[in-house]
Amino acid sequence: MSRIGRAPIAIPAGVEVKVNDENVVTVKGPKGELTKQFKPAMKITVEDNVIHVTRPDDLKENRSLHGLTRTLINNMVVGVTQGFQKELEVNGVGYRAAKEGNKLVMNLGFSHQVFMEENEDIKIDVPNPNKIVITGIDKQKVGQYAAEVRGKRPPEPYKGKGIKYADEVIRRKEGKTGK
Repeated sequence: MSRIGRAPIAIPAGVEVKVNDENVVTVKGPKGELTKQFKPAMKITVEDNVIHVTRPDDLKENRSLHGLTRTLINNMVVGVTQGFQKELEVNGVGYRAAKEGNKLVMNLGFSHQVFMEENEDIKIDVPNPNKIVITGIDKQKVGQYAAEVRGKRPPEPYKGKGIKYADEVIRRKEGKTGK
C-alpha cells in the first residue's frame, strides 16, 4: 500500500471541498478556488473534515496514481490556504529586475530588455533589483512560471551569472589555465 496515498488529508477551517461523480475535486479557500479532474479509478471521499483516497486494486497504474492523486489534492488544499512561493536571484554585473505595472522587466546582458507579463494566477514581487518572488495558489503554475523566468538567462558555471532559484547551488568550474 502506498504510504503517501494512505495518509488522510485534513481539511482546515474555512476550506470547502467538493467531489462530484466524475472525480472532479473543487477546493475553495480564503486565497481562491482550484478545480481538477482525477482518474475515475481513484476513489476520493470526504468525511468529517478529512479526505481519503483509495484505489480499487494493486495494478501498476493504480498503485502509481494512488500517491499522486493524494499529493495533488493536498497541494490544492495547501494552495488555497497558504499559497506557494518561489524565489529567484539575479546575479551578474548590470543584471537586474524591476516591476512596471503588471510586467516583469529584466536587464540580463542582452542588447534589449526582457519582458514577462504576470497573469491572473501568478503574482510577481521584486523586493530588490536582484530578487524576484513569484507567488500563487497553484503549485504547478508557480513552478512553471519560475522555470520560464529562469530560462531567460540560466546560471552559467564559470562566473555564476544568470537567474537561479534562491536555494539552488551552482557548481562552479575553473576557467582556462595558461601554459
